[in-house]
Amino acid sequence: MTASSRPDLSDIHAGDWVDRRLPAAWRPYTRLARLDRPVGVWLTLFPCLAALIQASHGFPAAWQLIVFCLGALLMRSAGSTVNDIADRNFDAHVERTRFRPLASGQLRTRQAIGFLVAELALAASLLFFLSPYTRLIALCVLPLVFIYPLCKRFTHWPQAVLGAAFNWGMLMAWAEVTGHVPVGAVIMWIGAIAWQIGYDTVYAYVDVRDDTRLGLKSTAILFGRNGKAWVGLFYALTVASWSLGGWLSGMSLPYAAGMVVVAAHLAWQTWRIDLRRPELNFRLFLSNILTGVLLAGAALAGTL
Repeated sequence: MTASSRPDLSDIHAGDWVDRRLPAAWRPYTRLARLDRPVGVWLTLFPCLAALIQASHGFPAAWQLIVFCLGALLMRSAGSTVNDIADRNFDAHVERTRFRPLASGQLRTRQAIGFLVAELALAASLLFFLSPYTRLIALCVLPLVFIYPLCKRFTHWPQAVLGAAFNWGMLMAWAEVTGHVPVGAVIMWIGAIAWQIGYDTVYAYVDVRDDTRLGLKSTAILFGRNGKAWVGLFYALTVASWSLGGWLSGMSLPYAAGMVVVAAHLAWQTWRIDLRRPELNFRLFLSNILTGVLLAGAALAGTL
């Protein structure tokens, strides 16, 4: 593929709904919170919904759905803001991130920090609706949120830290519904971490050339040409963990059928990976929204 025919991998596109419908002053904050790219919200939310369903052994209470949906939105947005603040000196040199608000100079660092404080304050307000035990568990995720953006400087496994933080709501869901976090819930959470390592490695291959040039680290750089096999291994661990965790959580036979569908979808993703085609890998990353939907659907079917 020639330089002229290579697709633009920027994750911000001029002329989208943000540019068309929002006041100019709101646009950089909307992009800083990733509201124009909600894939991360869905990837955070669906495992959390699955945990709520499993813990409730049926459809959860409406107020729990509202609180956890808002929590997924706010904490994903806050995490994105922390990430962009930490990476502001790198993002301008990476094709995918060069137009982000801090990298392009649309916002100053102090403005982003003020916005982060507001995001965290809104997220903290949701804690008043949760039990003291759940609040304690929620506070324990904050170190991971702030450590993750720095991980790519000293470890090839930032995706593991991100996976632990991204899916923390699964543990909170069990704590809120049942008052404790059983072994099955922890195994489900470990499966979600393995899933995130898999799909975020696929995503990292989009940036692998720029990250290597900048001296950053990722699982994509570590796995190199063997990335397809490693992603398949982590996806297999995902299915095994979710199967075992679901069984320990009392899921019925339809849950097992759902796991077969999840396994087929992840196997299809692995088969389609092409390390030389970053635009394809990005589309495969996006297809993990369906994985989350399938997981939540399997959990609901498993309560029948």
